[in-house]
Amino acid sequence: MKDFRKPKKHETLLWSIALPGFGQFLNGSLFKGSVFIFLEILVNVLSKFNLAILYSFQGEIQKAIDVTNLQWLMFYPCLYMFAIWDAYRNADGEVNSFSYIPFVFGAFFITIGLIYSTSLKIFGVIIGPVFLPMLSLVPGLLVGFIIYKLVIIYKT
Repeated sequence: MKDFRKPKKHETLLWSIALPGFGQFLNGSLFKGSVFIFLEILVNVLSKFNLAILYSFQGEIQKAIDVTNLQWLMFYPCLYMFAIWDAYRNADGEVNSFSYIPFVFGAFFITIGLIYSTSLKIFGVIIGPVFLPMLSLVPGLLVGFIIYKLVIIYKT
């Protein structure tokens, strides 16, 4: 594999968003990538997440709530964000020792969004187990990046 190169950080980040484990494959970590893909499929199937996604995008939020096994789906945010961070961390380029902070806060806020996804109403509408966690990622990353910047400023 003379022409093998480590992928850039943005490349592994985007492939990991598509499917946890793909970024590890790009980085040459075949075993770790296989474990992440196996866990992704396991949690996805046991939580019935694909059905929840399907019903949510069809506007049938109550069906999405009813079909979802939230106890299994609660594993998903941390698994997903950890796989993305791991691929990002091991890709080509320097990584700050605090680069994990936005990923951790993203996972935390997604989990909180998932917890309240069956009861929280926004403008009188229940958003459900797909869209509320997705929307929760934005403030989670924002808080994570602010804390990351504060830690960097404080450490220097």
